Amino acid sequence: MIHFSINTNLFLQALNTTKRAISHKNAIPILSTVKIDVTKEGITLIGSNGQISIENFISTQNEDAGLLINSSGSILLEAAFFINVVSSLPDVVLDVKEIEQKQIVLTSGKSEITLKGKDADQYPRIQEIAANNPLVLETKVLKQLINETAFAASTQESRPILTGVHFVLTDHQSLKTVATDSHRMSQKKIVLEKTGDNFDVVIPSRSLREFAAVFTDDIETVEVFFANHQILFRSDHISFYTRLLEGNYPDTDRLIPTDFSSVVTFDTDILRYAMERARLLSNATQNGTVKLEIMEGVVRAHVNSPEVGRVNEEIDTESVSGTDLTISFNPTYLIEALKAIDSEKVTISFISSVRPFTLVPDDEADSFIQLITPVRTN
Repeated sequence: MIHFSINTNLFLQALNTTKRAISHKNAIPILSTVKIDVTKEGITLIGSNGQISIENFISTQNEDAGLLINSSGSILLEAAFFINVVSSLPDVVLDVKEIEQKQIVLTSGKSEITLKGKDADQYPRIQEIAANNPLVLETKVLKQLINETAFAASTQESRPILTGVHFVLTDHQSLKTVATDSHRMSQKKIVLEKTGDNFDVVIPSRSLREFAAVFTDDIETVEVFFANHQILFRSDHISFYTRLLEGNYPDTDRLIPTDFSSVVTFDTDILRYAMERARLLSNATQNGTVKLEIMEGVVRAHVNSPEVGRVNEEIDTESVSGTDLTISFNPTYLIEALKAIDSEKVTISFISSVRPFTLVPDDEADSFIQLITPVRTN
């Protein structure tokens, strides 16, 4: 029967991190609970939605936790309800004690709340992954890769493989990440500081976004392990499991063009803000597009909405070369692509009005490329 006391704020923080793996509308009701596992070493909070699972360990050695364990055990508690109760408690110290029939008593200051729990044996077991020979990555590097690619993954379940990001490690050090929804693509290549076993996996983009939220910037490195259709990201106190997507990812390398007819370099922010202004009106048009016109070295954006009005804007450029061109596209794709670019300058290269165009940040010309497919208009 569990009994411990802990710093309320730190406990709440750990619960909120674990909650990111818990879905309220799960087909399996037990997965709406958080599992609390208490041993003499510390407390493990476990949450899962079937796709991702998070184990969050609070050690008795953690001075900030003020954790005192009187007796060990395990229990399941309705996650959302329990977290709301803990967040409302008045005192800095929380005492948690299990009494008969899987009930727990929370004591904080003069407040005492009794909650009904469930038997921890009902909780599904998380598949164990052999934790040997990990790939070690800097957390900020992995989060940057996610930021630069995951947005381009599909949200449509009709082609499940495209809802993921393709991670490929070759030569034990060359990592390529790519995402596409078949209308756009984002690809980043980096060379790792530490070597690892080669792999070829597709990680759900939703899982990667949760990873980026769970692993805060103060966690410097993360260990990565693979097993049957699963991947584990692990730090000192957080273990983040996610299922991998099954199937073959399309060969995206063949989509990248090399010969261009027009090349324009922009200030990244200037182009982005121009596109955001254009999008305000393009949302009111039937096809939701912006027309970009390159004419005699001048670049202009046009939107015409009979209901709302029109945009005609000349966009400042750093350089323009090649032939004149008119091309239409979804401005949201370009805005999201520009948001993923850290560089002050971006070079956009065009082939024709009906072929995909590429975006390359000036300081990462060899490692980071994005593609956007134009929209055919009358």
